[in-house]
Amino acid sequence: MSAEWKITILKNLKLKESVLIEGMPGIGNVGKIAADMLVEQLKAEKVASFFSFCLPNSVFVKDNNMVELPKIELFHKKVGKKDYLFLLGDVQPMDSEDSYNLTESILGLVAKYKCKEIIALGGIGLQESPEKPKLYCTGNNEKLIKEFTSLGVSNNLYGFVGPIMGITGLLLGLSAKRKMDALALLCETSVHPMHIGLREAKELMSIIEKKYKLGVSLEKVEKNIKKLEQGMKPILRQQELGKGKNEPHSDTSYIG
Repeated sequence: MSAEWKITILKNLKLKESVLIEGMPGIGNVGKIAADMLVEQLKAEKVASFFSFCLPNSVFVKDNNMVELPKIELFHKKVGKKDYLFLLGDVQPMDSEDSYNLTESILGLVAKYKCKEIIALGGIGLQESPEKPKLYCTGNNEKLIKEFTSLGVSNNLYGFVGPIMGITGLLLGLSAKRKMDALALLCETSVHPMHIGLREAKELMSIIEKKYKLGVSLEKVEKNIKKLEQGMKPILRQQELGKGKNEPHSDTSYIG
């Protein structure tokens, strides 16, 4: 039986139109890292959180040596006249039905915020870390895909990768019936469980900045890479130790 998701609203928003950028844990954590850095640089405000008993039965040890439960949170930032929502998470649901239910909960909430466009960030796992990682995209709207291919992103994914797993994939599949345009922006990275895809995350951020002009400083990201690498290692180690036995094996057929 699937667990219910509790949504806690921290701030009421009345938006005319918004873009959702999602970055959840996955291969190389490239999507999560990119979304985390976007929220940090933009000083986005936390507006909602999601909780369910289906989340992994564990806690994370923070940098102050205290513990906290896994988090899945929604942030908001207005840039110019446009509103942006950012979905961040420490973990993803371990069960397929729970993933569907969380995705529907997310889409139901952002629909209230008049979300018209979704960008899901993730990685494509390779056996070796690429020297110059390539960016790919796919989605449910050809016009949106063309907007990204015009920025140098390839959409030649068919026959190269298998299914897009987790929340990243379900956001693409379930958003169409709500008339939301959705695209996955994916960067090549290593499948090694201890690989930290910081430079790949920077590639994702670079394209997001080109497309949306958020005012993100890539120079600042570059300066902080070494510091971030050291800070992410214990977090990724905890995530690796806490992975469920039913989680898909990481190889070139898995993206997310």
